[in-house]
Amino acid sequence: MNLIEYIQNATKGVVPMHMPGHKRRTGLAPYLEELAAHIDVTEIPGLDDLHCAEGILKQGMEKTAALWGSRRAFWLVNGSTCGILASLYACVPPRGKVICARNCHRSVYNGLGLLDAMPVYIMPEFDTETGISGPVSVQSVEILLDKNPDAALVVVTSPTYEGVISDIEGICAAAHRRGIPLLVDEAHGAHLGFGSGFPGGAVRAGADIVVHSFHKTLPSLTQTGALHINGDIVDEREIGSALAVFETSSPSYVLMASIAGCVDLIQERGGELFRFWRENLGEFYAGTERLCRLSVKGPAWLRDDSKIVISTACTDMTGTSVSRALREEFRIETEMSSVNYALALTGMGDSAESLSALASALLRLDKAASLAQVRAVPAPVLPGRAMGAAEARRKKSVAVPFGDAAGRVSTEAVWAYPPGIPLIVPGETVSKELIELIELYLSAGVALRGTAGLQPGMLCVTADQS
Repeated sequence: MNLIEYIQNATKGVVPMHMPGHKRRTGLAPYLEELAAHIDVTEIPGLDDLHCAEGILKQGMEKTAALWGSRRAFWLVNGSTCGILASLYACVPPRGKVICARNCHRSVYNGLGLLDAMPVYIMPEFDTETGISGPVSVQSVEILLDKNPDAALVVVTSPTYEGVISDIEGICAAAHRRGIPLLVDEAHGAHLGFGSGFPGGAVRAGADIVVHSFHKTLPSLTQTGALHINGDIVDEREIGSALAVFETSSPSYVLMASIAGCVDLIQERGGELFRFWRENLGEFYAGTERLCRLSVKGPAWLRDDSKIVISTACTDMTGTSVSRALREEFRIETEMSSVNYALALTGMGDSAESLSALASALLRLDKAASLAQVRAVPAPVLPGRAMGAAEARRKKSVAVPFGDAAGRVSTEAVWAYPPGIPLIVPGETVSKELIELIELYLSAGVALRGTAGLQPGMLCVTADQS
């Protein structure tokens, strides 16, 4: 069985409550069906060059900037990751200081490691009932900016994987008062600001750099996105040069055609399609009001409710068991699951039928569930920093059992994937609380990953215990 056949077999008859946002509905976006080998070309005359765009690609990026309201937009074909890496590379000097939310994606940490930069962490709010990180407060950013006036950049993720939105306008104002740019990882929010039912986006809130993944919620192929620049603090030439380092020198015209088609679709039919999406979400939430044990209300923060948080906190089920039941009993595949919740991502490609199928399945699972005492998920504790990540990676390391790792310095990053937010990064000291949190995740069936492979029950630490 080849890869195409394997994919077709694995997805046949399955309701996709996960990204990408097109949900394999080629009827919605006919251009997706046309994206095949016959347009898989290279930079031949007339087809422009992504890294030195002067023609059709330049026009497409200008249209993208106009649609989202940014000063300049760069297309991304290596996902949001390359946009984040390029932004850090362009804005942060080697060993520079970066104020960043602790719940940033691992691509931020990888960029910091490459630059041997000094991270100063903002701890977001945390909901112990679901185990979901909350927004970053303006006050917490203000405090760290006052303590670190030499910071080169502020980095925030909004919306988060679960849809939590921070006050980007307020954070932006705080950073700009000190002449410091703000980078917003808005990978999960390319749709924000379109239509009356979604919260506003970071571009129009004034963030200097905003990175989007189009494929997460919009009808575009995986790996596609855009990097937006606003204002005059960030040098767009530096961003362009950095993208030439981190983005492939052979950009796929299949992916770029997908971006172009998506932008055209939003420009031509966006109002109608975003309205349908909102109406379908409204019907889903109305249809799940009868849930008695499970909940889809989510924590009481400002959220993008296109991310459906299925809380199991008050039941005898875990998020992973709900995801498994949806998969095995109802042929519905969620995006991810954790200890006390599962996450269903919706996109423009969802239909009334797909959301109705999810609502019906949850109502049936709700009847089978039993009420139980709330399982609190402890808030992550910020580990102590013994050395920089780059230095820790160069150290000789050994794998030790979790129980023996307390007090040692980690040489690997450990994260739950998805979404890829590290629990610990190289150079940080392993605490007893961290070990207990890792064991809690593993006991609930949450998938953990590590840069060193994360052997079962083991953690890589520096060989030198001094």
